Amino acid sequence: MFDSLTAAICVFIIYYIIISIYGVSITISDKKRAVKGKRRISENHLMITGLIGASLPMFITMKIIRHKTKHLKFMIGLPVESLFHIILLILILNLI
Repeated sequence: MFDSLTAAICVFIIYYIIISIYGVSITISDKKRAVKGKRRISENHLMITGLIGASLPMFITMKIIRHKTKHLKFMIGLPVESLFHIILLILILNLI
């Protein structure tokens, strides 16, 4: 039915969808917490979530909801993480 490559691609896509939803959710949650003056999600947690795969959806969300757009750590860091992911994906696809 599926060969191992197809299965691996399906697992990658499912992982990317899940981590993207999580990244967008915590970004929106942090914005809501900031507005309400509640305890925030740490910047390290946000950056690590981006590093493990959610950087592009988080960056887009931050731009849309205007959250942390004055923080260079996020406005430069998340696109750099996205570039890292793209390069890594290209390298992996070239190995297959």
